[in-house]
Formats: sequence, C-alpha cells, structure tokens
Amino acid sequence: MLAYTHLGVLKKVTGDPSHGYTNGKICAKGYSYVKNVYHPDRLKYPMIQEERNSGNWKRISWDEALDIIVNKIIELNKRYNSNLSLALNKYSGNFGIMHYAVEGLFNSLGATTQAIGSPCWSTGLDANYYDFGSHQTSDPSELKRAKLIVLWGVNPAWTAVHSMPFIYEAKENGAKVVVIDPVYTSTAKKADLYIQVRPSSDGALAIAIAKIILNKNLQDNDFIKNYTYGFEHFKEYLKEFDLEVAVELSGQSLEVIENLANMFGTTKPIFIWTGFGLQRHVNGGQNLRAINALGAITGNIGVMGGGVHFAQQTTWNFNFNILNKNQTFNEKVQIRKVNINNFSKELKDLTDPPVKFLWVSCRNLLTQDTRKDILLDVLKNIELIVNVDHFLTKTAEYSDIVLPATTHFEEMDVVPGYWHHWIGINQQAIEPYYESKSDLMIAQLISKKLNKLIPGFCDFPELGKAADFIEKEFNKEMYDLLEINHWSELIEGPKRANIPFTAWQDKIFHTPSKKYEFYADLAKNKYLPPIPSYSSGVGPSKKYPYWLLTPHAQQRLNSQFQKIEWALNDSPEPTIYINPKLAEEKGLKSGDMVVIFNEFGQLTIKVKHSNDIAANTILYYQNSNSNNELTINNLIPGFLTDMGQVSTGSEGVAFYDAFVDIEKYNFNHKLSIF
Repeated sequence: MLAYTHLGVLKKVTGDPSHGYTNGKICAKGYSYVKNVYHPDRLKYPMIQEERNSGNWKRISWDEALDIIVNKIIELNKRYNSNLSLALNKYSGNFGIMHYAVEGLFNSLGATTQAIGSPCWSTGLDANYYDFGSHQTSDPSELKRAKLIVLWGVNPAWTAVHSMPFIYEAKENGAKVVVIDPVYTSTAKKADLYIQVRPSSDGALAIAIAKIILNKNLQDNDFIKNYTYGFEHFKEYLKEFDLEVAVELSGQSLEVIENLANMFGTTKPIFIWTGFGLQRHVNGGQNLRAINALGAITGNIGVMGGGVHFAQQTTWNFNFNILNKNQTFNEKVQIRKVNINNFSKELKDLTDPPVKFLWVSCRNLLTQDTRKDILLDVLKNIELIVNVDHFLTKTAEYSDIVLPATTHFEEMDVVPGYWHHWIGINQQAIEPYYESKSDLMIAQLISKKLNKLIPGFCDFPELGKAADFIEKEFNKEMYDLLEINHWSELIEGPKRANIPFTAWQDKIFHTPSKKYEFYADLAKNKYLPPIPSYSSGVGPSKKYPYWLLTPHAQQRLNSQFQKIEWALNDSPEPTIYINPKLAEEKGLKSGDMVVIFNEFGQLTIKVKHSNDIAANTILYYQNSNSNNELTINNLIPGFLTDMGQVSTGSEGVAFYDAFVDIEKYNFNHKLSIF
C-alpha cells in the first residue's frame, strides 16, 4: 500500500504499482483504511472497567495501566512461585513480524501459559507437509499459464481479488475454470463448471476422481515412477474403494465424476488451488491429501502453470529473535501449551496453578472462538484480563483493562505473505493515534516497569526502535532470497523473493524420500493414515439435520472492518440464507424471523432465500453486521480437525462441522430446545 499524508494526517491509501502481485490495486477493505484509522470509536487512551462487562469505563494513564498490570504479574508470581498463572492468547494481527513482541514478552518471563496453534490453516499445512515436505506455492501469475484451473473451496473473487486478473487471462487463452464448493460463490458464477460438493465430502470426491483416472489409465506413469513414493499402497486402496459410496457421499452423479476425471486425466497443466474452507472439518487434512494426490497422479506438480497450491512459508525464514526464545534466562524453560482452538476447555482444566491473568492481542475471542458459553464461564475466574486492540470489541468489553494499539500506518514493520512471494517494509506514515502504542512499545514498557520493581524479572529488551529489531530479523538466507545487501533497501519498494515461479520445478521434494509421498511414514508416526484415504468425518443427525456454514463476508475479515458505514449498508441486519426448497418445507418466506438452534444454543435471525446453497445447508456470512449481539459461534461445537500439530503445535478447528435445525420464530413464546 501507499499512504498519502498532509500535515501529518493520513488522507488517502492506494495500491503500490511497484508490487508485482497487487499491481497498484487494493481491495475495498483496503480503501476504507482512512476512515478506519480516524473512526470516532477507535480507542484513544488506556481504560479500566469498574465491573467487567458493565460498560463503565474510566480513562487512566499509561503509567496507571502498567502499574496495575505489572503489580498483578508480580503478585501472582509470589502467590504461585511461577508465572504459569499468566496466559497469552494472541494470533497474527496483520502478520507483521514486530507483532511477535507480545510472545517475546511472555517468553521473557520464563514459563507461562500460552495458546498455541492457528485457527486458520493448521490442518492444511500438515496435509501438505506429509505430501510435499514443506509449504510452497507457484507465483500466482502462473494461473494464466494453466489449461485447467480448479478452485477447490476458495472464493478469490471475494478473498483474493488480485489473483482474478490471472484467472481471466487464462480464460481468454482458452483455459477452463472449475469451482468445487458447497456454495455457489461469486467465483463459481464466473466459472465454466460448478460442482456443488457436500460439505466435508471433498476427499470422497477426489478419491473417486483418482479411481476413475486409474481405471481409464489416464495417470502420468512417468511422474509416478520417477518422482513419487508409495504409489502402490495408494493404488491398492483405490481398487478397494467403492465408487458408489463416493457418488452418494459427495452428492454427485457418476457422470459428473467421470467428466471431472476425464478433465483431470487429459489436461495439462492443471492449476489446483485449495482454499482454507475445505480443511475446516474434522477430516480436513485427509480431504486435502486426497486433492493433492490428484495433482500427483496426473503429473501436474512441478510443471509451469500447474500444481496444487494451499499456502507458502518460503518467505518466512526470518530469525524471529523478537520471540526471545534463545536468551540465557529462559532457554530451558518450557511454556505450558494450550490449544488455541480448544482454549476455553483446556484452560478450565488447568489447576496447578490455575490461570489468573489473561492477555489478549490480535484476537477477538468472544466472537471468533467456539463455545462462547464455556469461555465466559472460564473468564469469570480470571482476576485480570488485558486486551490490546483498535476498538472496543466484544472481547475488550469483557476485559478489565484495554490498551489502544497502533495501526500499521503508525508503526514500522516487515510484512511477508502466505500466497504471493513479495516482501515489503511497512514504513510509519503518521504519528500514533492519540495515546495508542505498538505491541513492541507495550512489551518494552512492561519489561522496563517489571525490572524497575524486581531487577531481572523480565529479559525482553527495554530499549531499541522497531528498526533495531527488524535489523536482527534478517539473515543471509533472506538477503540472498531478496537479492539485497540490507533490509533498508526494501524502503525503496517491495521485492519479490528469488523463488522459482513454478513450485517444485526441480521435482525434489522436502520429504524423507525426496519424492512426493503417497505413503507418508511421518503421518503414520502420528497415528494418522499413511495414504490419502477417505475419512467419514461427522455429519447432520435426525435431530439437527442441516449444516451451518459460516464463511467470510465479502467486506469483512473475521471481526475486523466493523465500523465502515458503506460496508454496513451491504448487510444492514443479520441474515441467514436457505435454499427455497428448505424454505418451502419449513413454511418460511424470505424476510421471516426464524430460530436456528442445536444442543448448544439458539439464535433468532432473519432468513432469506438463496439458490446458491443446497437444501441441507444454512449459510451465515460471519460478522456480517456489527450492531447486534448475535454470536453465531455459540452454535459451533468446536470439534478439532485431524491434523495441525506438526506445523503449528495443535490441531485445527472444524468451524464448518456445525449442525442445526430451523423453525419460524413465534413472537408469542420462546422456543425451548432443551
């Protein structure tokens, strides 16, 4: 992005023409940043709440806030003779490396309790790790070289708009675009073929396609022989796999699956893009491995314009000194890990010592985590909750102290990505908004105040500007990757990492065998199926017969961008979408108020008819309106997925394995579901 200022005020934000992926354009959310930065509801000062969730906030100084925080840390340390009663729940923010100062602060206190893992991509990362050995993607521009583009569980027209020009160019060159998704998305409406797959049955569909490819002898025997390991095991599995079962599971006809198999088996190159949504099921990892196998058996890996793509981490090889893990003070200290996707349940079981202090940063637990009821019950027993954010989010409203954070326009950072291969320096464009501070500055202030009271209590560096910390993050590998001599060269403009445009073009994989692994001993060692195989997962029941899917809204990012008026006009009130067939069965008109419910709770909401979803599915775009008390995540049980531990430290979360029933709302009585 380019930020334009006048007299120290941010006036305009545009894309950066020197960035080879965005090419001078940003999405609608990006263009809204000026209003977001100066929104009147933005937090200006540290505040303390008289009683949690009361709304009775009082402005306090930074010194007062820090005194309360550090005194509680020290008091708990004396009470329990350790810092394990201190807990951190933080995720990515904008993926700027300097935001890891929060983890660095907690690591500098010795053994603490920390939420580990990722609510986003854990499952898919592990699936690709078992198959490929690491996480690589081709340059997004390779899309335009494809003859067939398969967008499997991804909606780039909403969530990756900068890739769409490459897809359009491929279509102009004669490529076909196939979208496989439970929802007839905006991207699907631009495709040549749309397959409405049943939720979580992606693996069954992929396995069925693979079986037909082999039955018709359409596989790439040369690639399989020279560049894969364990194919015979997968081949034997396919022989035994019941095609009729796959047809039923995926909701497709045999004719549709055979057509897909012919397309996969007779077209090259095929660019398969797997989205984050399809791995948000309890069988998500196996589903993704099955799709990866389609790329391998057809020889569409390591070829220009082809491949199977999920996410890349090649541009993430920073030193991560800011995590402060290698200091003498704590090099042998093990943190007490809590799965970020099972946070409330695991926190509840911690007793030796119990958690009494919680720091929340770059997260909004009360609207983004599952089972809010358990979370609220756990939070009652925590003595001090500190929240760092831009706005008074639902989580901030349930905190004791809120600290105002800077936006990326008010701080310096270095920001990698996980789809494209460009890296840029985030320059500070304006002074911090009122008294807001960066995560780095806050960590330094906490460390300084702790050490003033008890020398040596915390070893996070008290001094140094962001540039000093950035200096320590770069290494020879990163400099060689970017073909620069010093990170400051990035201030002149972003650089594309010197990574092959085609992932795995040398066909040397990072697995133990150095080949693509149909049979992964590493998976077997984790008590997982060693080959891509169909896992049944979970599904609707007679009592709760409908899937509840909660993908991103077009103008939202989880619970962010909630204060932009024009975006609110897009969704003036909370709404769920159901197929007209289901509406007819339930006697529901578009615009009716309904109740959706399961064993965990119920929600009263407006309904609209949509042909974009199947009759067994209810669709809600998450956080599609901020001016309401609805939290759809109350209805999501929070099952863990099959993978994620290797790449992120804990399993992923099956956000899309939620099942409900629906009834018309009766204004005369409250629905009883228990």
